Amino acid sequence: MVHKILELYSGIGGMHCAWNASELNGEVVTAVDINTVANEVYKHNFPNTPLITKNIQSLSYEDIKKMNVNTILMSPPCQPFTRNGKFLDENDPRTNSFTYLIDLFDELDNIEYILMENVKGFECSTVRNLFINKLKKCNFVYQEFLLCPTSVGVPNSRLRYYCIARKNTLDWSFIRTDEIITKLTKDYGEPHTLEAILETNVPEKYLLTNNFLKRAYLLDICYKHSKRSCCFTKSYTHYVEGTGSVYTDSTPDEVENCIKDAKQYEVGKEEYVNRFQQLKLRFFTPKEVLALMMFPKSYKFPERTTTKQCYRLLGNSVNVKVISELLKILFE
Repeated sequence: MVHKILELYSGIGGMHCAWNASELNGEVVTAVDINTVANEVYKHNFPNTPLITKNIQSLSYEDIKKMNVNTILMSPPCQPFTRNGKFLDENDPRTNSFTYLIDLFDELDNIEYILMENVKGFECSTVRNLFINKLKKCNFVYQEFLLCPTSVGVPNSRLRYYCIARKNTLDWSFIRTDEIITKLTKDYGEPHTLEAILETNVPEKYLLTNNFLKRAYLLDICYKHSKRSCCFTKSYTHYVEGTGSVYTDSTPDEVENCIKDAKQYEVGKEEYVNRFQQLKLRFFTPKEVLALMMFPKSYKFPERTTTKQCYRLLGNSVNVKVISELLKILFE
């Protein structure tokens, strides 16, 4: 069977990349997103896929039926379900497009498969309950997951909620459970090291500025042999804490000695900063973050896309490897 896919909240096309990586039989028929910068990147990488720039709420069920699709892949706005977003849940207007879409499911009898991604925290929301109850009402069988890329051999932490759902389950070999699954049964082995994704001759513009080094004690520092890195958010390179890891060619011992030496100086002062400058700490480049999120090597940002825009778009995107593995389960 050739599956016809509608990619909603398509962003820079992470779901599209995951579909291609899964090697399943089908194609993305239409993508929809309101973000014009993301859409430029999408068009650059998928020039032959029709892309609609509009709010999901402006799509009618007739519009979707005319697309002749049987699958929806989507990653609705996550801010309503995060601490930084104040966890406003269904009271956050950014949920409106998704709740509108949920209401449409009653009419979309042509949709047989769904994959949805969101942040950890969504599983505790009232919107999740609306979504799951509608899936049940529309005779979908579903499975929820909380998965991190490290569990599929990727050296990056990005714990996310996923839900896969399908109507035709007669030949579905997957055994579902009411519990949220946190580990896939397949053994993917240990995550590979960061050395595999590192660029050479990285420009000096990626070196951390003194303003970052003043708070170096907050940094998550990675090395070429590291098998882990922190989640990269859309605020990467703008805030020190909790937005993603930084890299150094120095050894862990050299970093440890630096930290010990720096303790004799007042945090944030010139001597303290000078000590950390020796490590030549730098940000991961957009290309390296793309690799950690398992986008294909052929994937490119248009030249006109600024570095700031790249990081923001990546922070809002998805891990391609995790989703491709879930797609294999969904369609097995």
